[in-house]
Amino acid sequence: MNPVFALVGRPNVGKSTLFNRLTCTRDALVANQPGLTRDRIYGKGRLGDRSYSVIDTGGLSEKDEGIDAAMAQQSWMAAEDADVVLFLVDGREGLSAIDKMLAERLRCLSKPLFLVVNKTERLNDDIVSAEFQELGLGESIAISSAHGEGVRELLDEVFKLFPEEEGDDDKIDRGIKLGIIGRPNVGKSTLVNRMLGEDRVVVYDEPGTTRDSVFIPFIRDEQKYTLIDTAGVRRRSKVNDVLEKFSVIKTLKAIEESNVVILVLDAHQEVSDQDARLLGYVLESGRALIIAINKWDGLSPEKRKEIKRVLDFKLSFAGFARIHFISALHGTGVGDLFKFAQKAYRSAMIKVPTPRLTQILEDVVEQNQPPLVHGRRIKLRYAHQGGKNPPLFIVHGNQTKSLPDSYKRFLENTFTKILRLEGTPVRFQFKSGKNPYAKDSGKKPNLVTPRQKRNSRSNSAKDVRAKRSRKNRTFNNG
Repeated sequence: MNPVFALVGRPNVGKSTLFNRLTCTRDALVANQPGLTRDRIYGKGRLGDRSYSVIDTGGLSEKDEGIDAAMAQQSWMAAEDADVVLFLVDGREGLSAIDKMLAERLRCLSKPLFLVVNKTERLNDDIVSAEFQELGLGESIAISSAHGEGVRELLDEVFKLFPEEEGDDDKIDRGIKLGIIGRPNVGKSTLVNRMLGEDRVVVYDEPGTTRDSVFIPFIRDEQKYTLIDTAGVRRRSKVNDVLEKFSVIKTLKAIEESNVVILVLDAHQEVSDQDARLLGYVLESGRALIIAINKWDGLSPEKRKEIKRVLDFKLSFAGFARIHFISALHGTGVGDLFKFAQKAYRSAMIKVPTPRLTQILEDVVEQNQPPLVHGRRIKLRYAHQGGKNPPLFIVHGNQTKSLPDSYKRFLENTFTKILRLEGTPVRFQFKSGKNPYAKDSGKKPNLVTPRQKRNSRSNSAKDVRAKRSRKNRTFNNG
């Protein structure tokens, strides 16, 4: 395994900025506001031919109640999981009481620890670092995560602890990527923790607790997964905070990166327009979909029957998706999500040979032919696969632009049924062959018939014989 670095420190010392610098990404939210990162954020980076993993954590403070306590628990768990801890302090603000408290606890971890003095651009490194010698953590390393100064030297020092490359896992299969999405406070993080079997992400009775998209790899029953816990998406009119707008963007990006999306709805709340918009974005992205109705426990049979009736009506435009009724808090039905996620993943990543697709197309057309257009029958000749996740089938024929939408939906439903696809949409692309009688670049089409060609050859032969006869007469007369 590659070494894992945990970034630890009090709020607003630049941990997320350093995380983005080390991973060459913008995965961690960065703003001039403390307490922005709340969950552990994992990322990968590379220095030359050496690769590593980085964990960004929430800022640690003196508060030990509410969401601050949950954030602190996540940060200390990250420090326990890491191979090396990078303890960040603020070189401009100087040493603080919180820094001293954190240093005392970090000494008890019994693992490599580096004191990193951040925000030292345009400052004297020796003078700035001298103040932090009081912590008793040895020599510090001065950097500027915002400008990249000293970051390479920091990595060189860390890699001295790992003299030999222990392997590159960049190409390792990350398994099925499951994106957990939904409105705020519907139980997404609770569901993630239940699926993992541990308190992996911050759960707190406050909408908007999750702000980043958290990628969590794990293995269940020898199958690899990566869970993506996302921020709740509210109506655009209610998204006033700039940071929450960033969270919405990252949620939509997480949908694009997922193989299977699990949309979490609250059984105690009606399906809103925002739920429909979010579902529409999943459909537009073409991702496999599972709809999880959370907080199903405790409802009366009459209430459950009414909810199912409403869901069938309001979610009819996503008929390919499987609907499951769960309780993330108690674990009811959660285990079944993995089974159906595997089925949806296999359907989304299916690969069908061209002969098989063409045979299905021929059988379908034979049973139900396309309609006539201007007195001519639309002909669909053959099909082949053009992509996956979602499956894309390309059909070749003539006059395909005139194919009615109803017949296209008929093909989608029929192919889905024959190929036994579950939980994934199917897309078709239609292409028409080139008309040989159409004008091309202003050139007139060659409309000479075979009979005209034969007559032309016959006339040419007669002309040749006539010329030879005239030459003979001239020679004899001479």
